Formats: sequence, C-alpha cells, structure tokens
Amino acid sequence: MVHSDSDPPLLNHYGTLLCHSPQWDEPQTRVTMEECQLPLIDLCDLGSDDEMVRRACAAAICKASSEWGFFQVVNHGISSQLVDKMRSEQVKLFRAPFETKATSGLLNNSYRWGSPRATCPNQFSWSEAFHVPLTKVSDEACYGDFKSLREVMTCFAAAMSELSRLLAGILTENLGHWKQASISNICDETTCFLRLNHYPACPISPEIFGLVPHTDSDFLTILCQDQVGGLQLMKDSKWVTVKPSKDALIVNIGDLFQAWSNDVYKSVEHKVVSNATTDRYSIAYFLCPSYDSLIESFVKPSIYRRFTFREYREQVQEDVRKTGYKVGLPRFLLKGSEDLTTTTTESNTRLYIPSIAAKS
Repeated sequence: MVHSDSDPPLLNHYGTLLCHSPQWDEPQTRVTMEECQLPLIDLCDLGSDDEMVRRACAAAICKASSEWGFFQVVNHGISSQLVDKMRSEQVKLFRAPFETKATSGLLNNSYRWGSPRATCPNQFSWSEAFHVPLTKVSDEACYGDFKSLREVMTCFAAAMSELSRLLAGILTENLGHWKQASISNICDETTCFLRLNHYPACPISPEIFGLVPHTDSDFLTILCQDQVGGLQLMKDSKWVTVKPSKDALIVNIGDLFQAWSNDVYKSVEHKVVSNATTDRYSIAYFLCPSYDSLIESFVKPSIYRRFTFREYREQVQEDVRKTGYKVGLPRFLLKGSEDLTTTTTESNTRLYIPSIAAKS
C-alpha cells in the first residue's frame, strides 16, 4: 500500500457521487470473468534470416490486430533492466505527497486523478496518472526533485517510440495501399504521449473501475504493466480478463488505425478493474499523428468520412462536455455505411472519457 499522505482523495469523490446517484441503489454482483491469453508474438522473428519466418511474424501481428485488436510481444528490444528502473522511479513518484503531485507542476503539470466530470459511480476511475507529451519528457524543468526519473524516462520513451513505429509500419504495409503514407510521416513528438498510471488498492468494492471502459483515440498503444493484473477487454461481446505475462508488452489498436484500415484492424473496448488489496502500476505509450494529419480509409468503399486528428479530438471533447460520454468513430461514419461497419455503435456511445486520458 502507498503512504496515506500520497493518496488522492478518491474515496471522498466517490462517496459524493454515490450519495447523488439514485440509480445506484444496489451493489452490483461480482461476475467471475473468463481469463484469456492474448496472442503472444516473438519479435525476434522479424530479424530472422528466413524470409518465411519474418513474413509469418508480420502476419501474426496483423491477424491479432484484426481478430483481437490486442496482442502481446516479447523480445521487443526494451530490456528488463530498463523496465525495472522505470518501474522503481514510477513508484517513487507516486509515493510523493498528494499535494506535491497536484500542485508542484511535475511532468508538465500533467497530474490527474479520478474523474472530475463523472456524474455517477460507474463513470468514476479509481486511479491517478501523469500524462506527459514526448516533447516534455527530456525537459529538466519538469522533474523538480525527481531528477533521477528524467534519464530513465527519456530512454524508456525513446524505446517505446521506436517499437511503436516498427509495429505501425508492419500494420500499414499489410494494408497494401498507399504505402507511401507512412505513419512515421504524420506522427511526431508534439502529439505522442507517455502516461504513468497508478491504481491504488480499493478496499471498498471490487466493482469500482480502476479505469472506465473506453477505446483509445490514437493509432496504437503499447502498455507495460506489472503482474498484478486487472486489464479486461471486450472479446466476442463479453468481457475477458487479460492474464499478465512476464517480460511481455501489450499492444492495442486505436480508433485512428481502425478508421485508416476501414475496419480491418479493431479498436477494442477495454477497462481496468480495481484490486482490493494491491496497488497496480502501468506505463502506456500512445502513438498519435500531428493534429492536421488527414485520416482516411485505405480500402474502398470507405466506411468513414475523411477527418483530421484535430477534428476527431474536438468532436470527442464536445461530446464529453455535453453528455459525459465519448461517441468516437460512429460520429464519422458515412451515410449508408452503418451496415458495412463492424463497429458496435451502441457500445461506443457508452464510453466515458476519464480525466487522465487527456489525449482523447
């Protein structure tokens, strides 16, 4: 458990929501979730001398992105020593007093906790995070007394960035069209993020979300998580629990890649459930394009109309301001394409954007 003076006032905020939420009259019954093993891909095969082995590895990445929207990778080039150092520095950061985290401007003043826009308990995230743009990761002024974090975080962010572009390149090439439209040409540090997550132990209810159900508003996300577990995703219209795998990183497709691929790749709804006794830590890297980058489908006829990343962000933010919920891709469906898309509109319109997902 973290020190008491480091905890954000999650319980107070949640209790206030509970008092003002008449629809939350009865506690929910905890459902035992099926545990799944995500497709596991050894990236060492991409460097094989055997072309068939290289192609099989790339095919496995694309298949998992289409069938699951999630997969995990090993031999990804990020050393266990770097991961351990990053985790140690992350824990040290979150164990700082709450007032220090909330008021000292650490990491580009990117500290967030809970869900300020939540109007009922099932919109509330029992978590805290720093959501840092890559342009600020190496900025000495962002670190205050946490100077040892800077070097480690800079190395970690660079490694995650390199890996994300490798995977995005494979996924783009598989689409077979417009190969010149490289993601490397439209993604830059100004819109990519590294997010440090902490999910404090939540002894009051096992049903409280650590992070509410959502899809990611990026091309792809790479997640480095500890062994506590808690990540769940929607598979075949039901929630399944992702079993943590030591030394593996989790990769998931975001909304922009689903639109770019014309639904070949799937941006899948996922969430984090709280743990009654144990804190959970994770680090996520978000690969995003520049704000004026045009997102349009590779495959014709297109399901979605063309839009820029800026337009997508602004639409998401407007929906959240008005309703508290993210609508996302269904907003950009072309007329008459509803029967073509595999996006579950009804599900997506229920997605609430937590405050710590500042990129959305």
